[in-house]
Amino acid sequence: MLPSRHRLRRSAELKRVRQEGRRWHHPLITLLVYTHPSSENSPSPSRFAFVAGRRVGGAVQRNRVKRRLREVVRHQLPDLLPDRDCVVIARPDAAVATYQELEAGLDVLFTRAGICRTSES
Repeated sequence: MLPSRHRLRRSAELKRVRQEGRRWHHPLITLLVYTHPSSENSPSPSRFAFVAGRRVGGAVQRNRVKRRLREVVRHQLPDLLPDRDCVVIARPDAAVATYQELEAGLDVLFTRAGICRTSES
Protein backbone atom coordinates (compact mmCIF):
# COMPACT_ATOMS: atom_id res chain seq x y z
CA MET A 1 0.00 0.00 0.00
CA LEU A 2 1.24 3.45 -0.90
CA PRO A 3 1.49 5.74 2.17
CA SER A 4 -1.34 8.29 2.24
CA ARG A 5 1.02 11.27 1.99
CA HIS A 6 2.08 9.91 -1.43
CA ARG A 7 -1.45 9.68 -2.87
CA LEU A 8 -3.37 12.11 -5.04
CA ARG A 9 -6.99 11.96 -3.93
CA ARG A 10 -8.94 15.00 -5.07
CA SER A 11 -10.32 15.24 -8.60
CA ALA A 12 -9.09 18.85 -8.80
CA GLU A 13 -5.51 17.63 -8.24
CA LEU A 14 -5.87 15.02 -10.98
CA LYS A 15 -7.38 17.61 -13.30
CA ARG A 16 -4.45 19.98 -12.70
CA VAL A 17 -1.94 17.23 -13.52
CA ARG A 18 -3.84 16.33 -16.71
CA GLN A 19 -4.11 19.95 -17.86
CA GLU A 20 -0.79 21.45 -16.78
CA GLY A 21 1.52 18.44 -16.52
CA ARG A 22 3.85 16.95 -19.10
CA ARG A 23 3.32 13.51 -20.66
CA TRP A 24 5.65 10.64 -21.40
CA HIS A 25 4.53 7.49 -23.18
CA HIS A 26 5.60 3.85 -23.06
CA PRO A 27 3.82 0.91 -24.75
CA LEU A 28 2.46 -0.20 -21.34
CA ILE A 29 2.09 3.05 -19.40
CA THR A 30 1.57 6.79 -19.82
CA LEU A 31 3.04 9.08 -17.16
CA LEU A 32 1.80 12.62 -16.49
CA VAL A 33 3.92 14.78 -14.20
CA TYR A 34 3.16 18.20 -12.74
CA THR A 35 5.95 19.90 -10.78
CA HIS A 36 4.40 22.17 -8.20
CA PRO A 37 6.26 25.12 -6.75
CA SER A 38 7.53 24.60 -3.24
CA SER A 39 9.94 26.31 -0.96
CA GLU A 40 13.41 24.82 -0.64
CA ASN A 41 13.02 24.57 3.14
CA SER A 42 9.99 22.27 3.12
CA PRO A 43 9.64 20.13 0.01
CA SER A 44 6.47 18.08 -0.17
CA PRO A 45 6.60 14.38 -1.06
CA SER A 46 5.76 13.27 -4.57
CA ARG A 47 2.17 12.09 -4.93
CA PHE A 48 0.66 9.55 -7.30
CA ALA A 49 -2.66 8.46 -8.76
CA PHE A 50 -3.23 5.34 -10.85
CA VAL A 51 -5.74 5.03 -13.66
CA ALA A 52 -6.81 2.00 -15.69
CA GLY A 53 -9.64 2.50 -18.17
CA ARG A 54 -12.03 -0.13 -19.45
CA ARG A 55 -9.83 -0.80 -22.46
CA VAL A 56 -7.37 -2.45 -20.06
CA GLY A 57 -9.90 -5.17 -19.29
CA GLY A 58 -12.49 -6.14 -16.73
CA ALA A 59 -12.46 -4.94 -13.15
CA VAL A 60 -10.19 -7.77 -12.02
CA GLN A 61 -7.54 -6.97 -14.64
CA ARG A 62 -7.74 -3.20 -14.04
CA ASN A 63 -7.36 -3.60 -10.28
CA ARG A 64 -4.48 -6.06 -10.69
CA VAL A 65 -2.60 -3.65 -12.97
CA LYS A 66 -3.12 -0.76 -10.56
CA ARG A 67 -1.94 -2.85 -7.58
CA ARG A 68 1.21 -3.83 -9.46
CA LEU A 69 1.92 -0.24 -10.50
CA ARG A 70 1.39 1.00 -6.92
CA GLU A 71 3.84 -1.61 -5.65
CA VAL A 72 6.48 -0.62 -8.23
CA VAL A 73 6.13 3.04 -7.24
CA ARG A 74 6.23 2.19 -3.53
CA HIS A 75 9.61 0.50 -3.98
CA GLN A 76 10.96 3.47 -5.95
CA LEU A 77 9.76 6.24 -3.60
CA PRO A 78 13.18 6.78 -1.94
CA ASP A 79 14.73 7.43 -5.38
CA LEU A 80 12.12 9.96 -6.57
CA LEU A 81 12.42 13.72 -6.31
CA PRO A 82 9.92 15.65 -4.15
CA ASP A 83 7.34 18.22 -5.28
CA ARG A 84 5.90 16.14 -8.13
CA ASP A 85 2.30 15.12 -8.72
CA CYS A 86 2.10 12.12 -11.05
CA VAL A 87 -0.71 10.25 -12.75
CA VAL A 88 0.19 6.77 -13.98
CA ILE A 89 -2.19 5.58 -16.71
CA ALA A 90 -2.20 1.90 -17.63
CA ARG A 91 -2.51 1.16 -21.34
CA PRO A 92 -4.30 -1.96 -22.66
CA ASP A 93 -1.12 -4.05 -23.02
CA ALA A 94 -0.39 -3.56 -19.30
CA ALA A 95 -3.04 -6.18 -18.48
CA VAL A 96 -0.88 -8.97 -19.92
CA ALA A 97 2.48 -7.55 -18.82
CA THR A 98 4.50 -9.09 -16.02
CA TYR A 99 5.50 -7.20 -12.88
CA GLN A 100 9.07 -6.93 -14.21
CA GLU A 101 7.85 -5.42 -17.51
CA LEU A 102 5.77 -2.83 -15.64
CA GLU A 103 8.74 -2.05 -13.41
CA ALA A 104 11.03 -1.59 -16.40
CA GLY A 105 8.44 0.62 -18.11
CA LEU A 106 8.10 2.88 -15.08
CA ASP A 107 11.89 3.05 -14.71
CA VAL A 108 12.16 4.27 -18.30
CA LEU A 109 9.41 6.85 -17.82
CA PHE A 110 10.78 8.15 -14.50
CA THR A 111 14.21 8.56 -16.09
CA ARG A 112 12.78 10.34 -19.16
CA ALA A 113 10.71 12.61 -16.93
CA GLY A 114 13.79 13.41 -14.84
CA ILE A 115 12.15 12.65 -11.50
CA CYS A 116 14.69 10.05 -10.33
CA ARG A 117 17.45 11.27 -8.03
CA THR A 118 19.94 9.19 -10.02
CA SER A 119 19.02 10.95 -13.30
CA GLU A 120 19.79 14.36 -11.77
CA SER A 121 22.83 16.09 -13.28
